[in-house]
Amino acid sequence: MEFFKLRKDIPFMRHALVFNVISLITFLLAVVFLATKGLNFGVDFTGGTVLEVNYAQGADPQKIRLLLEGSGYKDVTVQNFGTSRDVMIRLPAKGQEIGAKLSEEVMQKLRQDDPQAQLRRTEFVGPQVGQELVENGGLALLVVCFGIVLYLWLRFEWKFGLAAIIANMHDVVIILGFFAFFQWDFSLTVLAAVLAILGYSVNESVVVFDRIRENFRKMRTATTPQVIDNAITATMSRTIITHGCTQLAVLSMLIFGGETLHYFAVALTIGILFGIYSSVLVASPIVMWLGVSRADLMPVKKEGAELDRIP
Repeated sequence: MEFFKLRKDIPFMRHALVFNVISLITFLLAVVFLATKGLNFGVDFTGGTVLEVNYAQGADPQKIRLLLEGSGYKDVTVQNFGTSRDVMIRLPAKGQEIGAKLSEEVMQKLRQDDPQAQLRRTEFVGPQVGQELVENGGLALLVVCFGIVLYLWLRFEWKFGLAAIIANMHDVVIILGFFAFFQWDFSLTVLAAVLAILGYSVNESVVVFDRIRENFRKMRTATTPQVIDNAITATMSRTIITHGCTQLAVLSMLIFGGETLHYFAVALTIGILFGIYSSVLVASPIVMWLGVSRADLMPVKKEGAELDRIP
């Protein structure tokens, strides 16, 4: 299925240097923001208290948040879950107040506003657990990156694996740079989105790389830039359909998912947009500059191999 089919290849590789300079500047800005501002880790990573509260009538998360912030509780996250009468409240550790004592104080404030508010569950996440999550999250990123390089190396050639991992790390760092610059809440759901984008981005790279390998076999007189331009142009319709449909689903989460899925959807949106860019205008030029050629992808036939098999 195709929306359109271009008869003339778009000369992407002619402007490869310009696109990569833009990517490098964006990447460096993201690194600067991460180094200077850092990520705004949520309760999942820093430790704190999580409360599930039930109301007799529909609860207003914004009203509850303002009530708690007015009582001195900063960086409070309040969101509906399950039904409109149930809310989940996340509070970072307040000085030495943790667990049961903090939950009792919060419930006193909530019952002053609505006496029918009932505490269903309380949970404390310690700083040690949060540190373990940070370490395990970083380890998960490394394992995924190693798996991507190994897969592309075995399926194509080491130059493709190196180009893909550079492009994918470009996407990850830029997503983290956005969260550092705007100081958005970085939680486990956002980490899940980052890991999802790694797989999503490499899928797009594989599609383009596969077409490049096919073109090397078909376009025997074409240069490497011409082969890559044709591969990108031929997959554009597929890219628009795939990423467009995915973005529609993510957009619905962004609009209707509430605070629970908001930053998850934001991370996916940034990753999808930059994933398209990096697969086409970062990974492909790097493959070209690494000197990929027809000889890298075509099997080498040994001279006299047919004679060797004759008894």
